[in-house]
Amino acid sequence: MTTKPLEMTEELVAYVRAMQIKEPEILARLAEETSKDVKAHMRLGWEQGRFLMLLARLTQAKRTLEIGVYTGYSALCVALALPPEGRITACDVSVPWTDVARRYWREAGVEQKVDLRIAPALDTLESLLDAGLAGTYDMAFIDADKGNYQNYFDKCLALVRPGGVVAVDNTLWYGRVVDPDNNDPETLAIRAFNERMRNDRRVDACLTAIGDGMTLAVKLG
Repeated sequence: MTTKPLEMTEELVAYVRAMQIKEPEILARLAEETSKDVKAHMRLGWEQGRFLMLLARLTQAKRTLEIGVYTGYSALCVALALPPEGRITACDVSVPWTDVARRYWREAGVEQKVDLRIAPALDTLESLLDAGLAGTYDMAFIDADKGNYQNYFDKCLALVRPGGVVAVDNTLWYGRVVDPDNNDPETLAIRAFNERMRNDRRVDACLTAIGDGMTLAVKLG
């Protein structure tokens, strides 16, 4: 037994990937198409996508939120894990990127599960709260502009039921969070968010080393 985190060498990363169930062909094709985009670094890997699928199943999710869609990889992962009546409220501001997402959702037969809202996410989340939907979602996933992470989290937490989960991506931010010489606005925002999560009594939270860091927060009653 050891208390020191295991160093993820290239060989270990390859082994972990080999031990996963195979990435569904439609997700692999979406990943390949997205890899040609200038912002391809924003896409999740299969390990993270698979984790979100399991998280949706563990929470028996039927209603989920997604903040930041990009080309739809993470939403497709979750949609494939939801039951037939499951729904994702997905927030983004880009029509070109989400047009790619819609094409793959349609091909996968899950387009009817995704309620895509093209508008600033904070406006959409506020409209859901105004509509009386607080405490009605099972799970939320945040992967958008880092400066608004805390704002997104607070509104998602209000919308998620007690016992529901909010997952937040990029909370290790390519390792920049531990670089004392890096004080760009996004790094500062992630550091501040992580500090607040450590002391947030509304949730039971854990920062994991999955992908680029993913924080999981379970809403307390």
